[in-house]
Amino acid sequence: MAFILYLIIGGIIGWLAGLLLGKDLPGGIIGNIIAGIIGAWIGGSLFGDFGPSLWGMAIIPALLGAIILVFIVSLILRALRK
Repeated sequence: MAFILYLIIGGIIGWLAGLLLGKDLPGGIIGNIIAGIIGAWIGGSLFGDFGPSLWGMAIIPALLGAIILVFIVSLILRALRK
């Protein structure tokens, strides 16, 4: 059950990061989940674990990491389209 909740939180964080930046992630819900989980790892590595935590995922660093990831992915996709 914890794994499913971790995926849900990852999806919400990935969706929020895309929403805040105004960028759509490729892959829909799967892309949001991947961005949220990888963003949690990036944010935890860069900023540590601070703020509120849900099911082992610190929300603020995860959101910041997901924003960084969505921004980088959008730059790469824009470069590939040219």
